[in-house]
Amino acid sequence: MERHAADDTNRKTARSAFARFVVCGGGTGLASSFAVTAASSWMPWFLANAVITVISTLVATELHARFTFGTGGRATWRQHLQSAGTAVAGYAVTGAAMLVLHAVTEAPGPALQQIVYLSASAVAGVARFAVLRLVVFARGRVRTTTAVRPAIVVGAPAPAGPPALCPAA
Repeated sequence: MERHAADDTNRKTARSAFARFVVCGGGTGLASSFAVTAASSWMPWFLANAVITVISTLVATELHARFTFGTGGRATWRQHLQSAGTAVAGYAVTGAAMLVLHAVTEAPGPALQQIVYLSASAVAGVARFAVLRLVVFARGRVRTTTAVRPAIVVGAPAPAGPPALCPAA
């Protein structure tokens, strides 16, 4: 019975985290899509996508650390780097989708570009959520540390009795 309650709690936590992810990440992604479209009017689309992806990834990682996954503080450098890895994968997905669009359509309009970009972003976003939740911002992960053992000095006499161990005794 307790196992089912824990599973239900995990599902509710995952659903609420996904809802926050959609609001924070989706809001950032939506703003990014408009920024990419605007920036691509004066620079190549792939460059605009790269610049906006970097900026939006930094912003979204901070939002996810503070609100989505509830770490309660700023994102660490490790989290930023891991999140950047997921953003690179997302960039590849959106870039591939736009390449295919331009290969099959001679001159796609802004609306079609938005639809393709946002669809590819949604697919990448779901995968990104899973990686961020299960790896980057995972709670309760066991951190391994190297135990420091006291040095053993060969030939040193062993302490004799409590006063030798602790002079205050």
